[in-house]
Amino acid sequence: MAETPKKSYRKLLLLVGGFVCLLLISVICYALFFVSELTETAKQIHEPMERVYSEKRDDPIMFKEKDPFSVLVLGVDERKGDKGRSDTMIVLTVNPTLQSTKMVSIPRDTYGEIVGMGFEDKLNHAYAYGGIEMSLATVEHFLDIPIDYVIQVNMESFKEIIDAVGGVSVTNSLDFTVDKHSFPKGELTLDGEEALAFVRMRMDDPRGDFGRQDRQKQVIQGILQKGAKLSSLMKYKSIFEAIGNNVRTNMTFDEMVEVQKNYRDAAKSVEQIKFEKGEGKRMDGIWYYMMHPGELEYVKAELKAHLETN
Repeated sequence: MAETPKKSYRKLLLLVGGFVCLLLISVICYALFFVSELTETAKQIHEPMERVYSEKRDDPIMFKEKDPFSVLVLGVDERKGDKGRSDTMIVLTVNPTLQSTKMVSIPRDTYGEIVGMGFEDKLNHAYAYGGIEMSLATVEHFLDIPIDYVIQVNMESFKEIIDAVGGVSVTNSLDFTVDKHSFPKGELTLDGEEALAFVRMRMDDPRGDFGRQDRQKQVIQGILQKGAKLSSLMKYKSIFEAIGNNVRTNMTFDEMVEVQKNYRDAAKSVEQIKFEKGEGKRMDGIWYYMMHPGELEYVKAELKAHLETN
């Protein structure tokens, strides 16, 4: 039986915004067909971290006991001469007992403490200061919850993944031009380079970073649609190669298998939490997104309860 639009949308919400979908799609959709290739890709993308588990936990996560866990997704924009910033920051909390997932996207210009630096700045700058581990520590402190795993995707070379699935189709609601690429309103088919420019633009969008997040969702939906087709499955080698080149995570292959086996029902109920009450503020000529204190405390409480860490 074909999936209903509602079920497809739930899958999209689970994976959207951080390009984490590509890793999870490879685990779920390809594992049954290409186990050996997937194992090698999982080894390639695995990047261990010094800490064994979060200091905000008394004990490490036990997947076989179906402990709730969290994932930070970083879409990192690395270019020549630039250490990069995590322009996409998404936190997912997964509770298999409740059979639910909560997801929150942190606006890229959010002002907060950079853990390990002793000052406040845009949270996405944590990656430039101290890489994936400082980003994880900063987000963990900001939300006051344990962050168990992190998945980093290099957006600059992400176009390889788009090209590997044969491009994506989107519906553009805003006529704009970025560099040499023009994007008229309407239905568009984008290759990897075009898709990257499409999701990067925000300065000419009246909705700023929120508009860019919506374009990211469209590109991810396009990847999901292409990835489900047999013609894309036949290109698995180039897809695995693209994932291996662009994705890094501290989650091991065995842990991925346990998540896929014991947590799949958590996708049945997905709640997307949004920060909407904050406001922009200029300090020393730099624009920051200032969180609404009450809204931030509400989100913290929601995530803590979902992770059962209250």
